[in-house]
Amino acid sequence: MTVVPSFDLLPGAPDSPVILHVPHSAREIPQDVRSGIVLDDAALERELDHITDAHTAAIAEKAARAAGVTPWRFVNRLSRLVVDPERFPDGREEMLAVGMGAVYTRTTHKDVLRPDGFDADPLIERYFHPYARAMTEAVTDRLAATGRCVIVDVHSYPAAPLPYELHADGPRPAVCLGTDPFHTPPALLTTAREAFAPCGETGLDSPFAGTYVPLTYYGRRAEVTALMVEIRRDTYMTEPGGPAHEGVTRLASALAELIEGV
Repeated sequence: MTVVPSFDLLPGAPDSPVILHVPHSAREIPQDVRSGIVLDDAALERELDHITDAHTAAIAEKAARAAGVTPWRFVNRLSRLVVDPERFPDGREEMLAVGMGAVYTRTTHKDVLRPDGFDADPLIERYFHPYARAMTEAVTDRLAATGRCVIVDVHSYPAAPLPYELHADGPRPAVCLGTDPFHTPPALLTTAREAFAPCGETGLDSPFAGTYVPLTYYGRRAEVTALMVEIRRDTYMTEPGGPAHEGVTRLASALAELIEGV
């Protein structure tokens, strides 16, 4: 069985409250997990092209290096096809409607990814819960060190809607800012809009909405603030799954400005 590290917590400055969270940038799937996926190798590679937030870890790394006060980075090293750490692991998750709860059973094009009746519990226990605990501990550490924590989720999304999307009819701006009514204060949103203005149009909660906050703190601690940054892929890469281009530098600079601003 191939053992692959599930995530990395990359330390930042002791006085930084910021955690850049990069959950969907990896393509790695351990072989024992791969055996539960019904797609052949070519089809799996195509699915990874569509589902992976390619190059977002690189954007976060460049931004962290450019920021005057280095943020912390929490980076998922496994594909979201192993588990998706940002889903609810139970019936609260709306993406269950398209087979994309914490463990996906359908693809971006609604094809079968895992067979009916697949037991997701072992993957939840092995990958989802340790990830959630580690992220919770990272937030707790920032609260203890600085009195607050700012989680900035770094994502990307395709220029054209994919069949699995539940809210595909709205705008698809260059940068979509996902918010939470409790955890995204107006000042954080204003800072983000100003930082990303050079990257093109910024929009709010379309085509993707919400933020990631560990459940221990969700809706409970206002000192934990959060923002999701969804970057439209054609602004920095060739779709689907292709190389990055010069847009990466512009976006990393904007993200660094957001880090500085908070």
